[in-house]
Amino acid sequence: MLHKRLRPFNTKETYPEQNLDNDLSQGVVARGTMVFLRGQVSQDLDSRECLHVGDAAKQTEKTMQNIQMLLEEAGTTMEAVCRIVVYLTDIRYREAVYQEMGKWLKGVHPCSTGLVVPALARPEWVVEIEVTAVIPD
Repeated sequence: MLHKRLRPFNTKETYPEQNLDNDLSQGVVARGTMVFLRGQVSQDLDSRECLHVGDAAKQTEKTMQNIQMLLEEAGTTMEAVCRIVVYLTDIRYREAVYQEMGKWLKGVHPCSTGLVVPALARPEWVVEIEVTAVIPD
């Protein structure tokens, strides 16, 4: 692993009543160049077109594609992710969002915070994900 992960865990053990499989940790110790990504949504970053209206899982997939692309443009990979913040407009989207997000972050163990908010910048968006990564020295 690129960074020291404090008390890594999987949501299968922490939330056995939920159908989740996410590798997370209580904290991350990192050294290097920080990369801050603004909240990403299901939007084509070139055309600005909103994609997958009404489908939380597909919105998350596109959001994670955007995150991966931006991290690569910054000169790093998903393995460098230290922290994610997930914003949902409805708690009922949580399982679909976290299942999809977990596929992209398997083995990474970032710190994660999830929030339910009344709305995002556009009404068709149901999930937004913010990422902080560190490119090691």
